[in-house]
Amino acid sequence: METQTKLAPALTVTKKDRSRALWGSAVGSTIEWYDYFLYGTMSGIVFGPLFFPSEDGTVSQLLSLATFALAFLVRPLGGVIFSHIGDRIGRKQTLVVTLTLMGVATVAMGLLPTYAAIGVWAPILLTVLRLMQGLALGGEWGGGLLLAVEYSPKERRGFYGAVPQTGALLGLALGNIATVFADSIFPQEQFLTFGWRIPFLLSAVLLGVGLWIRHRVDETPSFRKVKAEGSEKRVPLIETLRHHWRAVLIAMGAKVVETSTFFIFATFTVSYAVSLGYERSQVLTTLLVTAVLGVPSMLAAGALSDRIGRKKVFLAGTVAVMVFILPYLWLINQQSVLHLAIACFFGFTIIWPTYGALLGTLIAESFTPDVRYTGASLGYQFGATIAGGPAPLIATALMAAYSGSFVPVGIFVIVCGCVSLVAVSFSKDRHNQELD
Repeated sequence: METQTKLAPALTVTKKDRSRALWGSAVGSTIEWYDYFLYGTMSGIVFGPLFFPSEDGTVSQLLSLATFALAFLVRPLGGVIFSHIGDRIGRKQTLVVTLTLMGVATVAMGLLPTYAAIGVWAPILLTVLRLMQGLALGGEWGGGLLLAVEYSPKERRGFYGAVPQTGALLGLALGNIATVFADSIFPQEQFLTFGWRIPFLLSAVLLGVGLWIRHRVDETPSFRKVKAEGSEKRVPLIETLRHHWRAVLIAMGAKVVETSTFFIFATFTVSYAVSLGYERSQVLTTLLVTAVLGVPSMLAAGALSDRIGRKKVFLAGTVAVMVFILPYLWLINQQSVLHLAIACFFGFTIIWPTYGALLGTLIAESFTPDVRYTGASLGYQFGATIAGGPAPLIATALMAAYSGSFVPVGIFVIVCGCVSLVAVSFSKDRHNQELD
């Protein structure tokens, strides 16, 4: 007989429930990030010439990366819209809608004519679809995280919260697998004509799998308790801004280092390394391998935070990335595949997981269940808007402004790290405490 944990009268959760929730959170998160990051990868290698052609290659690249960054501006809006639904109606229904919206936008990108075919409508339509992705992810992250965290036992909440966070690395890996595969089987001309579309069209299959899994997951225990007690807030956003604004600011600050370094590692690295003369397949394969290796590192970091606390692990990782970012860029600049692999291994496999795995749990623990979806989404998405989406664009612009020097890019990351150090120092560590 399965062990049951009492939550409230007539509300129980079993090991099977927790397992389903964890799988639903992990798979859904992976699919969402696959769709989202695939755009980032393609913006670094093909969207510039195909949708934003220019006589100046740098201008073309900057325009492409600008659309990548643009989605981050609407992520907070998506967070507000879908978190309101999530805190009022439920996490499960919201997650089905966000996954569908993301999948439809991604498949449509794979069918979109280029600038050569329809002129200025091509970048306009691509930008609209990118904004749809931003809206979807704005609502997805908070719900996917809470699906895992609100089902977790208190002594393993860090580990459970790390599982949906691995979706970022797994989604990036899947996107790179699809891109490397398409790039390897088609000559350059065919890849630029139709090969790049295949990874986007594959999202239709992933969407079907994700929806099937999520339909099998019940509503989270915390939200069922809120419904049973009738304690839902009429307008969760107003309640959050009135009584939980400090927690929102802390979440925003914590997000800055996590998101800026992720997109420096995952997106800027591709365009930067290719500009130095690396083969595109070499860069994508290296990121693929190091991202996959980072998954167990994230789970280990989550488990470690259950033993010694979230803040200690998060702060240690933040200091580490601030120290390593200049050596990271220097290693890539050596134009050696071995140096590239070493840089990505320490950056993506060892250091980033130490804070990337904990961010979600740290944020979720800062809010009460009646506004948890809203509060977590606001802090996370506004933090991403500040430093995540603009990071590759800022890095590329800094490189252009300083004659190709990577030092200003490193300073930018160090500043982001300082912001997060200050923010997290004000947070409360709730590991091993009950979650409402």
